This record gives sequence, structure tokens and C-alpha cells, in this order.
Amino acid sequence: MEKYKAVIYDCDGVMFDSFDANLAFYDRIMTMLDRPVLDRQDTEHMRVLHTYANRDVLAHFFPEPAAFEKAVACAGRIDYRDLVPFMRIEEGFVDTLDALKPRLDLAICTNRSTSMDMVLDTFGLTNYFGCVMTASQVAFPKPHPEPLLRVLEYYRIRPEEALFVGDSDVDRQAAAAAGVPFVAYKADLDALARIDRHGEVLGLLR
Repeated sequence: MEKYKAVIYDCDGVMFDSFDANLAFYDRIMTMLDRPVLDRQDTEHMRVLHTYANRDVLAHFFPEPAAFEKAVACAGRIDYRDLVPFMRIEEGFVDTLDALKPRLDLAICTNRSTSMDMVLDTFGLTNYFGCVMTASQVAFPKPHPEPLLRVLEYYRIRPEEALFVGDSDVDRQAAAAAGVPFVAYKADLDALARIDRHGEVLGLLR
């Protein structure tokens, strides 16, 4: 009998190497607003744009209300399909999904918003996931526990019956607040386990 009933994945940095795509997205907004493009060497800016929900990222870069509203409008004019070619699916991820799919439920819990369905469709991943929880579907995105709690509610399972695979402290905080065991992917974070390859999650199921 399986120890867990579901595995929940963060998207960016876990399912995909999407750093370049995310950076290109916000650089386009900066260009549209005649601001300098972002410095890849600024580790704090890079962390923010890669882990937080879109509106939170824009609030970080554009704290003034008028500038923030202009940035939101610019973001709405960007077609994320133009950025998908910058994304790379993580090695071994699909093979791991193939192994997990017959055994338990699979879900996504991401701070992406409207682009998630399109990304899944583009990479042929839609049918793997019964529940896809994005920032646009909740009042409070990660690090708040609401998105994870919504996934648990969807599958009618207890927190300890799921694993959440993430790569950031935002993910860790959300998991801790929801009571869901956390698996750190390619990240030195406090977790139930730390894995460097997706297939390693299979060893955690019993």
C-alpha cells in the first residue's frame, strides 16, 4: 500500500528550467516602460521573479501604484507563447510522471497564473495532472498555504498523504503552513528529502 496518495509539483525550477523565459517576460515589461532590463547578476531580483506570483513580482519592481498598474497592463499584452521556446523540461521528469501516474494522483501548485494550461499543452503534459492550482485561482498565492490546501481539498486527502516537490523557500513555507511533507528539488532547503533527479521521488513513496 502506498504511503502517499498524491505528489504535487511546483512548476518553475522543478518541472521546467524556465529561468530564461521568466527573465525575458519581465525584461519585455521593462522595455515597454522604458526601464533598464534586469541585471542577471542581481540575485535578489532573480529570486523574486522566479518564485513569486506575477502581481507580487510587479509590485516588487514597481512599488508606485501608477507604475504598478502600467506594468500590469503591459504584462497582459505579452503572449507567453513567444516565451515557451526558452523553457526546457527537466531531465527525467516525464519518465517519473509515467511511473507515478498509475500509482497515485498528480497535481501542480504554482505561482504562475494564466500561462500554465498553455505550457502544459505545449509540452504534452496536460493529461498527467488531475488538479492544476495556479495563482489566479486563489486569493493568496504561495507562500500562503491556500493553494496547497485547495489541492488537498480537491483530492479529499490529508496533508500527510501528499508530497510537495518544490525548489524555493516560498514552496517550503507553503508546505510547512499546509502541513504537507516537502521535497526539495536541487535546493538546499529544510525538507523531508532533498533530490537532484526526479526519479528519486519514487523511493520516497513507501
